[in-house]
This record gives sequence, C-alpha cells and structure tokens, in this order.
Amino acid sequence: MSSRPTARPANLLDELQNALAHGTVARRVETLRRVTDLFLYGVADYSDEQINVFDDVFHCLIEEIEISAKALLAKRMAPVPKAPPRLIYTLAFDDEIEVAAPVLSLSERLNDDMLIKNARSKSQGHLLAISKRKVLSDAVTDVLVECGNNDVVESAVNNPGAEFSDKGFTELVSRAEGNDNLATCLGARRGIPRPHYLKLIARASDSVRARLQAANPRAADDISAAVKEAAFNAGHGASARGETSPAMRLVKSLFEDGRLDERQIAEFAASGRFEETSAAIAVCANVPVATVENMMIESRSEGLLVLAKVAGLSWMSLKLVLEMCGNTSGTEIENIDDHKSSYDMLRPSTAQQVLRFYRMRQDTAQTEPAL
Repeated sequence: MSSRPTARPANLLDELQNALAHGTVARRVETLRRVTDLFLYGVADYSDEQINVFDDVFHCLIEEIEISAKALLAKRMAPVPKAPPRLIYTLAFDDEIEVAAPVLSLSERLNDDMLIKNARSKSQGHLLAISKRKVLSDAVTDVLVECGNNDVVESAVNNPGAEFSDKGFTELVSRAEGNDNLATCLGARRGIPRPHYLKLIARASDSVRARLQAANPRAADDISAAVKEAAFNAGHGASARGETSPAMRLVKSLFEDGRLDERQIAEFAASGRFEETSAAIAVCANVPVATVENMMIESRSEGLLVLAKVAGLSWMSLKLVLEMCGNTSGTEIENIDDHKSSYDMLRPSTAQQVLRFYRMRQDTAQTEPAL
C-alpha cells in the first residue's frame, strides 16, 4: 500500500489554525514534520495556489518552535526549487545562522535583491553562507567584497560560480595587498582580467608568487612572465607572453594588412578591450606591450599621453583610452578633459624624446647589478 500522506492541502490551513491555537510546542514540531513530509511528497505536482496554502501553514507552524526544528526545516526546504517563497525568505533572514545558512547557500527562491538586502543587514555568517551559492552574480559579489570579512571574501573568490565586476576585482586586488591568503586565491582564480592580474602580481609578496607557481606548475611560465611584466618599471624587461598573446597576434595581423589605424584603436577602447588597445598602441608607438600596459594601469596619465602622441592618436581617441582605463580599474579618472590642453601642447618630437629617455632609463636599470 502507498505511504503517501493523506491530508488535503486545501483543508490544512483551517484545520491547523484550530489545532495549533491550543497546541504545545511539541505538537507544533510534530505537525511541522508531518506537513513537511506532505509537501515534499507531492511538491512536483502542486500548483502555485497550493504552494501558497502551504506557505501560510508553515508560517503558522514555525512560530514559537525550537531553533533546531526550524534548522531542520531549512535543510529540508533549501534544495527544493518550488519551496514556499515566503517561508524561504523568512528562514533566510532568521538571526540564527543555523536556520538561515542552508537556504542562503542553496535556495533558488532567493533572487539577487533578496541576497543583497540580506548581505547588507545580517551577520558575517549570513554573508559566508551566501558566498557558497552555486551561482553568484557580480551585483551580489560586489556587496560581499564590500561588506564581508576575509573569510567571506576568500570563500567568494574560491567559488568557481561567482562572477566579479571590474569594481569588485579592483577592491579585491586592494584587499589582497598584505593578505597573502587572499592574494594567492585571487591569483589562482581563472578568468581574472589581465590588468587586475598585473596589479596583483606587482603588489604580491615573493611567497605569494612562489605559491602560485607551486599550485599550478604548468602555469609557472605564465606566472613568471606576468611577474616580469608587472616589474617592468623596476627594470626587468617586457613579457614574452604579452608579445605573443592572442590580442597581439590580432593587432599584428591588422598592422600587416594595413588596417591598424586610429579608428581601430578607438573602437578597441570604446569596447573596453584592454589587451587589444594596449597591443595596438604598442605596435603604433614601437614599444613593448608591457610598457603600455604598465602605463595604462598607473594612476597618473602622463606616460599614456606620451605614448598616445607617439602613436599618432587624436585627443578624442586618447579620451576613449583614458575612459577605458578608468572603467577597467574601477576608479573614474577625474577631469579627463583637463588633460586636453596638455596633450594639444605636447609636440610629437617632444614625446619621442621623452620616450627615448624612458627607454634609456629602463636599459640602465636592467644592466645595473642587484644590490
């Protein structure tokens, strides 16, 4: 014979309200267990209206019951896609992390707005539970990075289903400075944008760089190249990886076909294509791509103005490049138009002289013995 529960969902609310009006806590817990069994048995077939009835019933039952009973309910309901929505919301915002954590980590009923509200108003334990969700949008991770402690942030960075905005990566790189565990997690993360990776490596300790190489020996050459590229301003030369990257191969192909011009560079910049833009400027200015990338991630813009003048860019094209750099780093460059007069006054011959001086200084640094 079937063991299916026999209670009818449509009649539950009235029956339970009468029964629970004078019931003990123990009776509530037992009734909660039976109603949960009933719901889970037929959840696939219930209509939205029936689920709403169950939602009302659960709200009656969870009043004045033990934390352990609510925690068990949360664990059972968290993985259910059609779980009663108001119940899930209530459990997610419970102050007891034992109750909230299962639904915050698993429930599909919680949308981004709910998760963001929870992250901004609840405990670090709640944020840690959110950080473990299978999928996290960059809108949610922005808040986790902003409000979370180190455990929360590292958990989010280690979550392969988490997405991060440029703003989020910028804050992560900043927080990773002096935090070797976070720096290692962030450096090992797949998909970290190259400009952020360069900044991370430039600020990372030797132990972090060693950890990254040890964690993925097959990527040791790439990590070593990135270290050299990030250290270019200290006189360690350009990265072979940057010179042979897909972006550089594309740019060189355009150059060889006579299609690499100012219009193309402006299109790269307007589309936020950092690697293609830096590679194109490098080819037009006849400098290593690492030189361009380092100047593009610097907070000061003077070096980039020199490179743009040598590459023959107009002010409008340079403005697009400056805006892209600000968007990439997550820090808006203030008063971009203030650079226009300086750029207009900068003569190409002067820019070439400055660039030659810069190269000479780098060559000298490379040949000096280490102290």
